[in-house]
Amino acid sequence: MDHDYIHDQAANLQEMGCFNSKPNDAGAIRRRPGSIGEVAVFVPGLRVPKSSDELPLQPLGDGLPRRLTERLAVLRNRIIVMAAHEALYMTKPTWRITITQHGGSKSADLLQALEDYLPTLLGLVKDGSELEDKVQFAWMNQEDDAEDTSMPSAWYEVLSVLHLMALLRLSQANSLLVPKTSIEGYHAKVSEENKRASVEIFLKAAGYLECAIQHVLPKISPEKRWKGLPVDLAEGILKAICMQALGQAIDVQLGLAIDSPKATLAVKRRLACEMVKCWHQAHESISDLPLLDGWAEKHRLFVTWKHIEAKAAAYYYHGLILDEGNSEKSHRTAVAALQSAEELLKESKAACEAFHAASPVSRRAIHSFQTSPPLWGSMRYLQEKIHKESSCKVRINKDLYNKDNIIIHDHADTVPPLPDFAVALKPDEYRLPPPLTDTN
Repeated sequence: MDHDYIHDQAANLQEMGCFNSKPNDAGAIRRRPGSIGEVAVFVPGLRVPKSSDELPLQPLGDGLPRRLTERLAVLRNRIIVMAAHEALYMTKPTWRITITQHGGSKSADLLQALEDYLPTLLGLVKDGSELEDKVQFAWMNQEDDAEDTSMPSAWYEVLSVLHLMALLRLSQANSLLVPKTSIEGYHAKVSEENKRASVEIFLKAAGYLECAIQHVLPKISPEKRWKGLPVDLAEGILKAICMQALGQAIDVQLGLAIDSPKATLAVKRRLACEMVKCWHQAHESISDLPLLDGWAEKHRLFVTWKHIEAKAAAYYYHGLILDEGNSEKSHRTAVAALQSAEELLKESKAACEAFHAASPVSRRAIHSFQTSPPLWGSMRYLQEKIHKESSCKVRINKDLYNKDNIIIHDHADTVPPLPDFAVALKPDEYRLPPPLTDTN
């Protein structure tokens, strides 16, 4: 990228108002007025880089090369405009309907812009560089109580970029999994092609976050990590979103297995148990963080809901397999597992309602969903089957019980433990690109 080209790009962006652009709806990016519509994948609010007129991209010393500064400014200001547009697109269902008819969101373009930005950004942190803390970077938060966070740290910027890339992938997966509404108002069935494509996207999202946790967070000093980073970028949040991506990918796989006549009960049970493990780790990662309101509370409620839902699915399939045994003990434990699944299903419905009802009153309050997410994947099938199978097995095995049926919460010791399976799905490995320096 030569010097004249950089100046031409800077001039073009200046003419378009990109250097001092401040979207009229900037407040909406945090406040989320109105419903955000139907979702299959919960995406925490997008963090977006702050506009240059609010906090200019400034060298903090004399050691920053001019061409590198200009290149950073050009690429970053392009991302500012695109990210603000995408954040608003995600918050307004009517925009999503209208824009989708004309080519959909620009998340793929924004992802490419972020990929193009990383090599130049990493030029500030290449081996032996003294430029890591020479530029001030600011981003608008969503889950932290502070409206924005500014840090003189290139690694903070890299972390923010990877986080945004992961959330954009989750948004893409959501677009594939939410049934499209026909002109007549009916929901079309989500295609198998879309489901399989969503699994690949989930793994890419998890890969970005795994890279952030393993290779970027350790580069930020402990003091900056504890005192400077917003909750949005806390290690617990990054881990929770990573495990969410894996958990939802497995949920899609379980839905595909349910639709396949070739998939055995053992396969379905394994997938359900793997899903429990992912959501359990997500729940543990997020539970101790100071999440106050807004997106933060929505995020916690979503993880709680999906964790309970996954356990209901796992106990359902575990009960069906146990019931295939011939002993009295296997039949008793099968019924206990199925009754546990039914109780967990009731809990998951309550957790689902809490998620949808959450509308905290704050300066960035999120209004509740006006419609529930569509039933897709495993729950589309299991909502009806769990109660039916539990009642059926209790009747069939009635001679194994006393006159009064066992109430599962009074006999918790009879609930069989779930099998412990390793999670087969792994995040797609993502490697940071080589740095682009002032000389190359």
